[in-house]
Amino acid sequence: MNSEFGIQNSERNGLSQFHENGFEILPNVFPPEKCAALAEKLTSFHQRRKETAGNKLGGLRNLLRISPPVVELANSPTFKTILESRLNKKVFPVRAVFFDKTADANWRVAWHQDLTIAVGEKIETAEFESWSIKEEIVHVQPALKILEGMATIRLHLDDCDADNGALKIIPRSHLEGKLDAARIREWTAKENAFVCEVPKGGALLMRPLLLHSSSSSQNPSHRRVLHIEYATDELPNGLQWFDR
Repeated sequence: MNSEFGIQNSERNGLSQFHENGFEILPNVFPPEKCAALAEKLTSFHQRRKETAGNKLGGLRNLLRISPPVVELANSPTFKTILESRLNKKVFPVRAVFFDKTADANWRVAWHQDLTIAVGEKIETAEFESWSIKEEIVHVQPALKILEGMATIRLHLDDCDADNGALKIIPRSHLEGKLDAARIREWTAKENAFVCEVPKGGALLMRPLLLHSSSSSQNPSHRRVLHIEYATDELPNGLQWFDR
């Protein structure tokens, strides 16, 4: 049985080295009052979308196309500098998603890596595979080099702990490249998971190849997260990032 560390932050556990462990927790990235204002805007937008869709949507996608406040934040010097100081390359945002776990939209996510990107159109390209269409947008698993040049900022708009679906990660798993189902089972069976508790206004930085999961929330209050993915490389063979 896989055990979990107690609720602690990455600094106290020596897990703050982004390159070695594939993640880092920064407790003070965005002022709480600005978090509240952004959360209110995105929650209102989300509610309108849910009413239009007639279902219990757990999030908003394609925010770099439909939300000016998110576009401004994703392109802000603060956010870009955080990642550029760790990746040693210029970054640009390529996708933004808003998640909100509540009593009526409360899901669990199995252990996985983030292997898929959104592109403008399908162009058969070496090492790009598993093409699909999601919400009328073309998605693909890109070459490993592209994923290794990416990183994500998960800005927490509410306090997030183990009771309301905090992300769990397996440190250093990003160093193994793309993992198939058997290798994921091996990793999660032998390695301890780390629960990424993040305060309101804090951020979790992570590599897309890092194994991660989340449990259903045991707390009926909001758990709102703005998830922004950044890349360092343009795509080959005429392919274009969907939200570039």
